[in-house]
Amino acid sequence: MSSELQKAWVCTVCGYVHYGPEPPEECPVCGADAGAFELEAAPQDASAGGDGSSQPITIVIIGAGIAGVSAAEACRQASPDSDILLISSEKELPYYRLNLTRFLAGEISAEQLPLHSQEWYTQNRIDLHLGLEVLAIHPEQKTVETSSGDSFVYDRLVLATGAHPFVPPVTGSQLGKVFTLRTLQNALDILKECSGAEVVCIGGGLLGLETAGALVRRGAKVTILEALNWLMPRQLNQAASSIFQAYIERIGIRVRTAVKVKDLQGSTNVSAVSLEDGTLLPAGMVIFSAGVRSNLTLARNANLATNLGVAVLDGMSTSDADIFAAGDVAEHAGVMYGTWLPAQAQGNIAGTSAAGRSAAFRRVPPSAVLKVLGIDLFSAGRITAEVEDLWIEESGIDNYKGFLFHQGALVGAILLGDASGSTEVKKAIENSLDCAKFLARNPEAGAVLEYLVKTVSA
Repeated sequence: MSSELQKAWVCTVCGYVHYGPEPPEECPVCGADAGAFELEAAPQDASAGGDGSSQPITIVIIGAGIAGVSAAEACRQASPDSDILLISSEKELPYYRLNLTRFLAGEISAEQLPLHSQEWYTQNRIDLHLGLEVLAIHPEQKTVETSSGDSFVYDRLVLATGAHPFVPPVTGSQLGKVFTLRTLQNALDILKECSGAEVVCIGGGLLGLETAGALVRRGAKVTILEALNWLMPRQLNQAASSIFQAYIERIGIRVRTAVKVKDLQGSTNVSAVSLEDGTLLPAGMVIFSAGVRSNLTLARNANLATNLGVAVLDGMSTSDADIFAAGDVAEHAGVMYGTWLPAQAQGNIAGTSAAGRSAAFRRVPPSAVLKVLGIDLFSAGRITAEVEDLWIEESGIDNYKGFLFHQGALVGAILLGDASGSTEVKKAIENSLDCAKFLARNPEAGAVLEYLVKTVSA
């Protein structure tokens, strides 16, 4: 087994895990430098062999996003002699999907997108199949049927089929130059058309905003439409969002909130977006960023238990004990995460479990780090106060600090403009740090941040 898989480096800022002999020069998720990484000891358990490995079996992984690749890494780490097949429907080497907006912005090249080189898969004996569609899973025979006509036999299977962009049923959405951003090919198609174009991004969440920021850098004229009353409603409260909106408008992005799209107009290609209030917005390109839906066809046809996603237990096992699921296709304890870091963590757990070792995924607070737009933003945990909650905040031009406490414990935070201290704040939220005695002093937000950093670092 390659020594590259024997070390796991954890980013202390965002939780990203890097496998290799050394930490990366820069975290691909949050941009932290190598000094932010700590070495994590490989887990051992009684079910493993004397060297910490499990008995060799054949493991098939469907889907090569971060959940699938993380599952392959964990499988190989847990079972050096198992046969591992990783199947991807895309033709490119598995890549950092969350960095597609950085690629759109010109911050990184296509060559910097892959998670690993082709040689890495060869060295670690991971049998990678690119551009191959899985047509069906047959649990009774333990086989996977593919578009090439080949059928693969498995002892254990990991389902990491991800999700697809949701496009609302809007008249005109089938017109030319209407896009979503989910794959590298989507990004390449957008780049061909965006320079100087009037672009309307439908959806004011994280992806929509990063996409808008990237296209402004490419010379496009961009308008963001958000149906709710403020931008990024899952990550920001109204006060922080107002500050954020003022910032992005100053960098050239037009924003319209509390609006509904009536239809898209045009003959062959889109030419305008019509709103319910009668407004007609010129549009040479439209990009939908209205969320995603899990790819559940394979799971449902294999009679796995599903809801919004494939139902999984703590070890990421499904209703079939030999099939595991992870990432955007998985639903754990009723929660669909739909973000990079939980997908990576679930992939690690699914791969470890599939290899025959004990592992468990625990519910984590939602968190987000903004890229591309040139302003630091960190959001984690709950951002809406309920009865008996305490919200402490302060704001200024292009900056905001907010901390949410429930019965004295930190349960959520927003840092905008200056996200220093986010590592300690994230850990405090994950551990529900009890701050009751400190809060009795009636501190301001700046003092809260200093207290959290000092307490967690101690």
